[in-house]
Amino acid sequence: MLKKHVLWFSLMMYLLNPLVSYSQAGAQEKPEIDASAKGFKLSSADDNFQLRIRAHLQFDGRMYSSDESDAYTNSFLIRRNRLIFQGTLYKYFSFKIMPDFGGGKTELLDAYFDMNISPLVNFRFGKTKVPFGIELLQSPLDFMFIERALPNNLVPNRDIGIMLYGECLKGIADYQVSLSNGVIDGARGDGDEGDSKDLSARVVLNPFRKSDLEELKGLSAGFALTTGRREGNKTNPCLPSYKSPGQLTLFRYLSDGTDDGTAIASGDHLRYSPQMYYHYGRFGLLGEYVTSSQEITMGDNSDKLEHKAFQMAATFMLTDDDASYKTVEPKKIFDPDAGTWGAFELVGRFNELDIDDHTFPIYANPNSSISKATAWAVGLNWYLNRLVRIMVNYEHTTYVGGAVDGDRDDEDVILARFQLAY
Repeated sequence: MLKKHVLWFSLMMYLLNPLVSYSQAGAQEKPEIDASAKGFKLSSADDNFQLRIRAHLQFDGRMYSSDESDAYTNSFLIRRNRLIFQGTLYKYFSFKIMPDFGGGKTELLDAYFDMNISPLVNFRFGKTKVPFGIELLQSPLDFMFIERALPNNLVPNRDIGIMLYGECLKGIADYQVSLSNGVIDGARGDGDEGDSKDLSARVVLNPFRKSDLEELKGLSAGFALTTGRREGNKTNPCLPSYKSPGQLTLFRYLSDGTDDGTAIASGDHLRYSPQMYYHYGRFGLLGEYVTSSQEITMGDNSDKLEHKAFQMAATFMLTDDDASYKTVEPKKIFDPDAGTWGAFELVGRFNELDIDDHTFPIYANPNSSISKATAWAVGLNWYLNRLVRIMVNYEHTTYVGGAVDGDRDDEDVILARFQLAY
């Protein structure tokens, strides 16, 4: 543990070096140091060199209320624990480095730098989120719910590659195009196991952003896709497993280490997703539909399987605050002395995951893997201020298949979170 702290301290000193060198080389004024709700900031007098240091902590409680057989463990956990280093170098270059120490392990989530040429044309190099899922592209600090919805099982997470992005038509349209190593559904990647690469693209339209129609300014609609190839083998099938809202494994492909008993990815992999977000005043609405199709083989069998999922989530601010795709900023923060208590938000969601019928029984066991999951959830979020939030969720999920006697037992999970984001 001490060795890890020394490594991160060394990294921070390395990032600070350009600022110090720039000042010593003849900057006219001393560097500026600032501490605000957006984190610690160190910058040169002309802002050409900047470094921001932030931290995120999410402490969760998870309880399975319908688990009469005590098959699952009710627990407290550190869901996310992140340090974020962001900066600017010579005005046109920026970077982000974000490790996560949650769950008792260390993982480098983001590590990239950008060339910021103009609003229309920007480049990103390194490890970052694949431009695809509308909920996954949200920061976990901004989620309506504690856990992501079922469609995120089909969505690529982070990957290493090159991205072109920007906005056009004066902010009416945003786009992202990336070429990356390629990852399976729901996965993060730190390398590549084949020569083929994934092409990803996402376009979001904000048609009323510049209009005088206040009721429609918050409407955005987008479409995203990824295309690539997966070539697995019996030791590395290159196929995913899927999780429930309570983070329990609900589907996995057959894999016994033999050629005839292991399902493997063996061809084209295509995903696409229409998506939308809308907010006006206290109300917000998020929706997405995701399809993931993969060519797959096992022994002499071969199929193209297409799994589908969707979600619709709504939010309503109980206090006089505005709903947002980003973090809600209370107009009146928590201050008992002043008689103010922050912002309160009521959220609801309906979501579903549907596994291709041709998956069973050749590629997956219907006695242990579900063919369909349907879930609804409600929650209450308390924003004490911009940096501190308390969340409570209840989610009920029903299944088709997944048990020897028919359908897997319903899942009822109660989730709670204390979040600090600095």
